[in-house]
Amino acid sequence: MNKDSEHIGTIEDAADARPILIVPYMWIGDFVRGHSVVRVLKARWPNRPVDLLTTTLCAPLVDYMPGVRSGIVWDLPRSRLAVAKQWGLAARLRARNYGTAIVLPRTWKSAIAPALAGIPERVGFVGEARFGLINQWRWGEKALPRFIDKNAALALPDGAPLPPEWPVPQLRVPAAEVSRFRQAQGLGRGTAVALAPGSVGASKRWSYYPQAARLLAERGLDVWVVGGPGEKALAAEIVAAGGPRVRDLTGTDLRNGILAMAAAKLAISNDSGLMHIAAALGTPTMGIFGPTSPYHWAPLNGLAATVQTKTVVPCQPCHRPVCTMNEHRCMRDIPASDVVDVARRVLAEAGAGTAP
Repeated sequence: MNKDSEHIGTIEDAADARPILIVPYMWIGDFVRGHSVVRVLKARWPNRPVDLLTTTLCAPLVDYMPGVRSGIVWDLPRSRLAVAKQWGLAARLRARNYGTAIVLPRTWKSAIAPALAGIPERVGFVGEARFGLINQWRWGEKALPRFIDKNAALALPDGAPLPPEWPVPQLRVPAAEVSRFRQAQGLGRGTAVALAPGSVGASKRWSYYPQAARLLAERGLDVWVVGGPGEKALAAEIVAAGGPRVRDLTGTDLRNGILAMAAAKLAISNDSGLMHIAAALGTPTMGIFGPTSPYHWAPLNGLAATVQTKTVVPCQPCHRPVCTMNEHRCMRDIPASDVVDVARRVLAEAGAGTAP
């Protein structure tokens, strides 16, 4: 019995070697959470290879996920059916002779290619009239309390009780690769804090990253701003406020974000995909939460600190992408000094110094 099977039961058939395909959610944080599904499947069937369907954006994550054989990179448009691309994907899946497809999204479009590929077992929740596309229906998704429960339950036998704990997502980056990244970027060897100021939805973005960067730099820390091209303007503002110890590491390649989070001694993030990446890497991670609930959306790995306003905001959590009331106080009432104080405590607890 392996370590994960302690949580989810015993090995079912060690001789079964049919490959399994997971069709995950393609948002970065949700894609990272999907690694728990991989670990559940590997505990049940240790000799069945597991592949992940992935977008170009999320593909670098697959390289660091233990237990994943390969990623199937295929970018399907969000706004239309793209029949030709679905057929192309189905042909690629058919060539790999999958025995099972676990379709995590409850959408019609996500189940088309596995059905066209003729994968014998296609597991998913009832939703969007997917009759004929999914042939092993699961019910009761809405009764499951958390996103991880909805996903990982599909990797268990039908009707099986949920375990007391799910295996946590893991991302493992070789130390040599981290070292090469630091050298290539000219980052030196100082103690670094990675800031992830972006998020999907403006309401989840904390207001005072520039001030926090300045305070951290004044305490002898290197500060790296991590994110995608959408955070370039904000990164420039943070660098301008923080001074020469602050570096803009935003860009189009998620691999650089993964490596930056792996190299940092601490990550400070909004509720975003990078928060889940940092936590899965084992980097001590502070999550700043305003409109969303840490219970539902914090990483399964756990956070070194959860930061929320001390102000009583009656609309919190609202889960709205844009604040429509109370002047965004759930984020604006978290001062930079409080976040930096927590950061210093977390670094001290991790045994990280503040000087190069």
